[in-house]
Amino acid sequence: MHTGTRSPDVATLTNIYAPATAVLEDVIAETPTIRTFVLRPAQPMPFRAGQFVQLTLPGVGEAPFTPSSSPDEPDRIEVTVLRTGRVTEALHGVAPGTELGLRGPFGKGYPIEKLHGKEVLLVGGGVGLAPLRSLILAMMSDITRFKRLSIKYGARTPEELLFRGSYDAWRTHERVDFTETIDVPAPGWTGRVGLVTTLLEGLDIDIANSYAISCGPAIMLKFVTQRLLELGYKPSQIYLSMNRRMSCGIGKCGRCNIGPYYLCKDGPDMCYEKIKDYPNVF
Repeated sequence: MHTGTRSPDVATLTNIYAPATAVLEDVIAETPTIRTFVLRPAQPMPFRAGQFVQLTLPGVGEAPFTPSSSPDEPDRIEVTVLRTGRVTEALHGVAPGTELGLRGPFGKGYPIEKLHGKEVLLVGGGVGLAPLRSLILAMMSDITRFKRLSIKYGARTPEELLFRGSYDAWRTHERVDFTETIDVPAPGWTGRVGLVTTLLEGLDIDIANSYAISCGPAIMLKFVTQRLLELGYKPSQIYLSMNRRMSCGIGKCGRCNIGPYYLCKDGPDMCYEKIKDYPNVF
């Protein structure tokens, strides 16, 4: 497995500004507004779960995305993209066979070595399940290293639930449990209803031997963090995927800082203990 392998440091790359060619092999429609792009880079691009890449659409621009695929497959990288702006709108219009560009990987990724022997709680919202999926796949490839993996996921409607074809495999995998919810009732829906924070009620986890990792909209991260602290998690046990405002990927443009930390270099998965006292966390 490659989950513990260090990826190339950006300072050692020949040209950190030049995208490498990657061919778009497939486009998977996940939801009405989210698609997964399956990329075949010209050269394998090793990465750690939680690191991000800059995906370039020639003639349009680039944007940062955390791969949603397994780090064990560096020659086949998936990025899951919510249509939300000029670049992502254009990406949603490209077809298989298109040549795109990749820069990276950047950031530190999830602290997977710290999770060994622990009960790991993942809390995702909307497209925030995409970065977590990479971590889920990395952990499931050698689940015996971890005591337990508990996944809590929420979306606004059933149609917006991501990776629905994976839920049964996650539920039935050794040492893994998975629960999903939608925000409001919907016709035909018989599952849980309520914000993802409601899935933290009656949490059956040994908090003293646990880490919690959350990825989703900023407002969700705020309330998930508050609830985790109420449940007894220490700030040092909480990691937040802060995939926001990143642009250059190397800490030069100054857009993504929280206090002295740059999300593109020090994150994007930040320990809450490090950032909790700064005013612009959420």
